[in-house]
Amino acid sequence: MASAEERACCVVSLHGPSDPPGQPRSCSGVTLSRQPGLVLCHAAIFAPFLRHGPDTWAAALCLQPDALQPGLRLLVLHPEAGGLRQQEARLLALVPCSPFQRALAQAFGQAEQWHFGGEAAGDDGRALHWFAWLRVPGLDAPGGGWTARASTGCLRKGEGLVACGSPFGALCPDLFLNTLSRGVVSNLAGEENALILTDARCLPGTEGGGAFLPSPTGPCLVAIIAASFCWKGTEWVGLTLLCSLAAILRSSADLLAAAGVTVPTVPGGVAAIGAGSRQDPLRWAALVECGATWGSGVLLGPRLLLTCRHVVEAGDTVRVMPAPSPGRAATILEGRVVFATQESSPFDVAVVELEESVTDFNPPRPADTFQPGEEVMVVGFGALGRACGPSVTAGVLSAVVAVAGRPVMLQTTCAVHGGSSGGPLVSSRSGRLLGIVASNTRDTSAGSTYPHLNFCVPVTILQPPLARYRRTGHPSAFAGLNRAGEGVRAVWRLQQHLGPPSKL
Repeated sequence: MASAEERACCVVSLHGPSDPPGQPRSCSGVTLSRQPGLVLCHAAIFAPFLRHGPDTWAAALCLQPDALQPGLRLLVLHPEAGGLRQQEARLLALVPCSPFQRALAQAFGQAEQWHFGGEAAGDDGRALHWFAWLRVPGLDAPGGGWTARASTGCLRKGEGLVACGSPFGALCPDLFLNTLSRGVVSNLAGEENALILTDARCLPGTEGGGAFLPSPTGPCLVAIIAASFCWKGTEWVGLTLLCSLAAILRSSADLLAAAGVTVPTVPGGVAAIGAGSRQDPLRWAALVECGATWGSGVLLGPRLLLTCRHVVEAGDTVRVMPAPSPGRAATILEGRVVFATQESSPFDVAVVELEESVTDFNPPRPADTFQPGEEVMVVGFGALGRACGPSVTAGVLSAVVAVAGRPVMLQTTCAVHGGSSGGPLVSSRSGRLLGIVASNTRDTSAGSTYPHLNFCVPVTILQPPLARYRRTGHPSAFAGLNRAGEGVRAVWRLQQHLGPPSKL
């Protein structure tokens, strides 16, 4: 039996008069209402048919159907009664979502060369904030209502989401229609969280699909997939870009009112599990800047921070910005590096003492054991963290690498990006600190980065020297990190025997 998410989603196909038979442009969509039958999808599939070309996306108002070339045919394929059914549709209008557009400008700086791709989104970023409203009479159902919705204003980083869309659009819907992917809210930006990043894995063609928030009463639609792939420069980020449904509805209010559509109000928000917890890992994360280099760090005490050597190797003085949270305003604290491992050490670690104490701080609880396969999350200032605070990505502890029975490396499937180094790795179940992120994986022979294969220094390696340092106050407490044996060095250089450097 199809899930509620699958029943709410569909595929939209657009046939032009000169298109070869059986090769329509397509993307995913969401059936928002059954009385009247309304489908919402991403507007980028209409780009080839704009009368005045792609510069039309610069318009500030809705585009009516006459903005498109004549002779277009719209079809909606949706699940029904254990099978698939195709319905004729007509375009009401293409609508820009201004809150999402402003959030895009806030979160994605031009200097960082962000770009987005996918079967619908293509490479034209000007279409990212545009969406299409379709009227589908065949979806009208007496007594039918709106798909259950929730406000994005209630979302919290790290909260679970389910994305639903059709990879490759109308290609082979018997296999790909309305597939599901689970992830978390990685980051938020804009008015009422108009922009959402999630680590739910989506593919080209899922643009226009839905993102749902699980709740005790059933899944609630909160956002629409705007782009399935993101790149920052040449680095594949591995996150999916979402637009708040509430923001689209606000931007479409005049259009829907003119069409005689009444949008029901959304009931109260779904409370986030653990909201306000003093063990919130977001409260341990900090942005660390040293010269032109920046990365992440984890606060272990009101004036003690752990990060990576390569983040602070530009100098002894650093600037530390703890993540703001309820009860803690955004602040910039000066710090000094009291210890950094030698470049020859396999452990990429540095210790920073802050000049002032972090307010309202509750230290993390370190783990003493690691369970391969357990659910974990990484908190760090990778992706758009500098603009919008730390990001959260989820995965599993994929491997615990031990030497002589002692864990010396942790591997995870969380998406880790440039700027995440030094951030905390946390058990999703216990909330305990497992380690700090050292790096993701880069294949130097292919020039490819793999964000979902990354390496962390176990907290059990760091606990003994930290305890000595707290007792003595002397940086020599960490000297043992520079004296790792050959077995540990072989693990961290990603090859067992000396020879040409590993390609990873």
